[in-house]
Amino acid sequence: MRLAKYTQKVVSFALSMIVLSLAASLTIVAKVNAIPLSAGDRIRILIPEGELFSGVFEVNLDGKIQVPYLEPLLVQGLEISEVRQKIYDALIANKYFQPKFLQVSVSILQWSAIQVTVSGETFQPGRIIVNSRSAEDRSQQQSVSSGDYPPERYLTAALRGAGGVMPNANIKEIRLIRNGKDRKVDLTGIFTGEPVVDVPLVAGDRIIVPKSPEPQNEFVRPSQITPPGIRVFLSNLTKSADSNSSASIKSDGSSFPYGARLSQAVVSANCAGGIVTAHDRHALLVRVNRVTGETISWDRSIEEIMRTSKNDNDNPFLMPEDTVACYDSTTSDVRDVLSTISEFLNPFNLIFNIFGGNKK
Repeated sequence: MRLAKYTQKVVSFALSMIVLSLAASLTIVAKVNAIPLSAGDRIRILIPEGELFSGVFEVNLDGKIQVPYLEPLLVQGLEISEVRQKIYDALIANKYFQPKFLQVSVSILQWSAIQVTVSGETFQPGRIIVNSRSAEDRSQQQSVSSGDYPPERYLTAALRGAGGVMPNANIKEIRLIRNGKDRKVDLTGIFTGEPVVDVPLVAGDRIIVPKSPEPQNEFVRPSQITPPGIRVFLSNLTKSADSNSSASIKSDGSSFPYGARLSQAVVSANCAGGIVTAHDRHALLVRVNRVTGETISWDRSIEEIMRTSKNDNDNPFLMPEDTVACYDSTTSDVRDVLSTISEFLNPFNLIFNIFGGNKK
């Protein structure tokens, strides 16, 4: 009998601990995923029997809202539940309501665009505007009674806005600095398929992407935090052209998916294949460091690129704004030289140049 009661108590205690653990985990998830308010956000406050305090309010540039008959309330960085509690406390403190009769409802109407800064290992670091919307979208959202989902007010959107992370980015320890507090975020799950906590942002957040000791090939592909595509400039001319149009060259470059390699650019530029005498053609990949201006180049035989590449040095990844130029084979060069000499020494050409070349 005592054993049965003891077992029942143990089971009851274990179940209660499981429930508490689940509740705590749910609380943590909700806290992580909740979006804090920023300047420009619009909220609706409803208070039964308190029409003077109800209405639609926009967070000012100083991060405060102005509720009638209350001092300005600082709400930037707070979640909706925290804003609700802050308004409740202010109304009680000013003795406008009795605690047991006061009910406060706060709902989001519209999330605004915000500015954050991104530095470190991204292709286009700088100040980024996320969650920007057209005037038409904002107008339509204002007609909604409540609720708004801002898919672009998250960390991944800011990294995308900065051009995406580079191959040598350390995405396990991305730093998010807010109000002087430094937090590290791991986004490797974007590439591995593991769950990822995409952190919501507020105006003024600072994001730093640290550098990894070595480039990581698994990150060189389209994703939420890398560019979907890149622009590469191609050239494949047997002889100099007078203009881009005559050379069939696009002035704005050619597009490739992020993760494409030099071999794909060679094929796209029609440098590969052809007659046997063209098999010793070679390709030149040129890359300019965006910060220092240093130019790095790779000169590779096209046949080796296509047939015997074994590593990234043999067949490197293409990066944004790379340039690829294809050069003719030695056979073609010799043939062109001989053709030029033959044309110059041709008797008919000599006679024409002497007697008729200067006539207008």
